[in-house]
Amino acid sequence: MKYWLGIVSKEHVLIGKTEGFAQVCHGKRAPLVKMKKDDWLIYYSPGNNMGKSDLQAFTAIGQVQDDHVFQFKMFEDFIPFRRKISYLNSREVLLISIKSKLNFTHEKNWGYQMRRGLIELSKEDFMTIANSMDVEVE
Repeated sequence: MKYWLGIVSKEHVLIGKTEGFAQVCHGKRAPLVKMKKDDWLIYYSPGNNMGKSDLQAFTAIGQVQDDHVFQFKMFEDFIPFRRKISYLNSREVLLISIKSKLNFTHEKNWGYQMRRGLIELSKEDFMTIANSMDVEVE
């Protein structure tokens, strides 16, 4: 089992949460293929809307439901890849409130690494974030 951090605007996270899917890296397939059934995903939203940095919070948490990556036609010229995710009820947590407790934020260039759109988290960091979001996971 692996733990993932997807970097997506809150506006887009809420759409995925409502419809039960994950989409990262502007709909690219390769990052989603890394995730497997029963892996966990936490979303970090730099901003409320794409391209903004007015939020900086962990906004959703869920578990990958199967090993199928699929495409969904949003627009005639945009057919992004997605994964089915079962989201849990959680509260939003500002990064600043737990930053000192996370190992990955102590690494050099940690913010730059987040630009990849999907990064693997340690179990320890995952549990720290999940607990702060008032979610109990095994």
